[in-house]
Amino acid sequence: MAKGKVIISCAVTGAIHTPSMSPYLPVTAEEIAESAIGAAEAGAAIIHLHARNPIDGRPDQNPDLFEPFLKVIKQRSDAVINLTTGGHPSMPVEERIRPAQTFAPEVASLNMGTMGFGLFPMLDRFKEFKHAWEPAALEASRDLVFKNTYADIEKLLGILSPLGTRFEFECYDTSHLYNLKYFLDRGLVKAPLFIQTCFGILGGIGSHPDDIMHMKRTADRLFGDQYEWSVLGAGARQLSVVAMAASMGGNVRVGLEDSLWAGRGKLAETNAQQVTLARQILEGMGLEIATPEEARAILDLKGADRTNIR
Repeated sequence: MAKGKVIISCAVTGAIHTPSMSPYLPVTAEEIAESAIGAAEAGAAIIHLHARNPIDGRPDQNPDLFEPFLKVIKQRSDAVINLTTGGHPSMPVEERIRPAQTFAPEVASLNMGTMGFGLFPMLDRFKEFKHAWEPAALEASRDLVFKNTYADIEKLLGILSPLGTRFEFECYDTSHLYNLKYFLDRGLVKAPLFIQTCFGILGGIGSHPDDIMHMKRTADRLFGDQYEWSVLGAGARQLSVVAMAASMGGNVRVGLEDSLWAGRGKLAETNAQQVTLARQILEGMGLEIATPEEARAILDLKGADRTNIR
């Protein structure tokens, strides 16, 4: 585990779920800020953030929508802010990078390979939607490629690395680990790598225990002691993936971006609720939770005072 402490990340709202799927999904800047601060108070050292159109909840990478909640989170919390460069799979990379380029956060997510990103199975589980864009966006994922080419990744690295931003490398399959190794060998990224292995998205690796062990073994072989390992489990498998990875020395990510649930058939009412459930698992295993300052030291981050969040 990371220097004896487990880093909990929380992904507050994301672009996978739509407002009709849960009344508790944060949409407005005020809702996102309050949910993020609650997660930090519950023990999340890192807060991963997307923005949404406040009218219809559509994912939106306009930096003007990020600014209102970013300043509140920074004022009221010491948590590490991690901004998405994934946005929504339908967005071009030039749109996806705008918030991170504007605010130069301590951490930005970086998807490490082109993939299918199948959200359309959710249409079998959710039948009523408030906005026409919601079912249309889910159906469109049946024929959508989430584009993260080598040129895209180089562009993101070339723009954000000089700002002192480090990365949460999102790896949805074994090939993404090998892509990351390529960039490490070229000297375009540097250790310690913060590798987020993502389980349970259609188009990526599954969430079976064998999948988790396979990704960990592969990362160990490729990166040795040059990385910090974290996991996220999509959907109902979120907390079981947390438990398994923690037993293997991993850091963990929870949050309403990745899962709407707080138990079988029970919607999570806040991100803090999911962080608390994860923390109970970790502390029940005798593990200690990293503070934001400990997470900064573990990941070699530049510090909140060197961002453009004011």
